[in-house]
Order: sequence, then C-alpha cells, then structure tokens
Amino acid sequence: MGDIITDFQPPLEVAHVLRGQGIDPDCARPAVVAVAQDVLDEAQALLAPAALYAILPVRDFQHQQVTLEGGAVSVFEGALVARALAGATEIALAVCTIGPALEERVTALFATGGSLRALALDGAGVAAVGEVARMVGERICDEASARGLRAGMRASPGQEGWGLEQQRVLFGLIPAGEIGVRLTESCLMLPRKSVSFVVGLGPEMRADATTCDFCSKQERCRWRAR
Repeated sequence: MGDIITDFQPPLEVAHVLRGQGIDPDCARPAVVAVAQDVLDEAQALLAPAALYAILPVRDFQHQQVTLEGGAVSVFEGALVARALAGATEIALAVCTIGPALEERVTALFATGGSLRALALDGAGVAAVGEVARMVGERICDEASARGLRAGMRASPGQEGWGLEQQRVLFGLIPAGEIGVRLTESCLMLPRKSVSFVVGLGPEMRADATTCDFCSKQERCRWRAR
C-alpha cells in the first residue's frame, strides 16, 4: 500500500550545503564555501532519492489520540500530533530517503582524514533529504487540492510533543522497506538520511502553522522555521 516516488532529483546549491552544516551562508568563510562548492557534483551523484506515501481516512479523534483505519486500527497519540491533525478527515503518511551511498562516503572520508569534505557532504545530505521531504509534501498537497481538500502542517515522530516510539505505528501503516528504509530497536531510521512525517488533509485544514510554533525552544532555536 502506498505510492513510491523515485522520479525526482532534489536541487542542491552551495547555500543548501552550508545550511545543512548549520552555517549561515552570509557568514561562511571563503574556504568553507569553496569546499561546499567542490562537493556539489559528488553529492548529486551519491543521491538515490526515494519516497513512499499513503493517504488513510481518520476513524476517530479524541483528546490527544488520532485513530486511523489502515487494515488494522492504528493510533497516533501526543500533544503535537493532536494539534497538527485536528480537523483532518484523512492523513497522509510519508517516508523519504536519499539512500545509503552518501553517508557511506562520509564515513569513509572521516576514516581517512577528509573531515572537511566529509562535513560538507554530510551537510549536502541533510539538505537533500529535506528537499525530498519538501517535494513529496508538495505532491501530497497538490493531490489533496485536486480532490477539494486542504493540507495542514507537517509533523514527525520524535519532535517535541510526539514520542519517537510512534515511528513504529507509522512504519506499521506504510511499507517503508520497499524504499530501503527500516527502523532500529530505538526507532531511528536507517539509512540515517531519511525523514518520516504526517500531514492532515481536510476541507478546513490550515497550513499556516509549523511544528516550531508549538516547541518550547522556539525563542532560542537557530533552526526555527521562518
């Protein structure tokens, strides 16, 4: 169950690589910018972007629990997911990845002393999986719009207010193994450059909020969405 997407390549620029390393492009030293520029072609060659998503109806919504009908009954619970999905009649669930090759190259570079290039490549990977998730989110929104529905905010297990262990529920609903993504015992995804998320769909949903709006660290977080 679910639609597999492999027909896209996330665009990468120097600014993406720098932001993926946590560096403000406007403040980056010339030497760091040069390394970021130098890894772009290699990063693109190492990407194997893939995504899987499914849309399921909401069966029930009570307090901080959202019950889905996906063969067996499954429940998402937590303050964040309740806020994100309030009012949804359907929920889109997605898993996105860039595959293992880039992180394997990063590990090899660190082992052989190429730490600057490794950090830049890792930043490119962070940016790339973020771009994949953005592109998949846009495809979900377009599909919802074609059916007269609106999309709400995006939320992921592990964000404040939604326990990471809820990854097991999400992975129980969509076969992420079909794009090569699996969970560890501690509910982390492998390959590591992978992202999972849900989006509420419905006639009254609003997309003008982000998970940052509900985070207790919002006033001091350098990664806050703007």
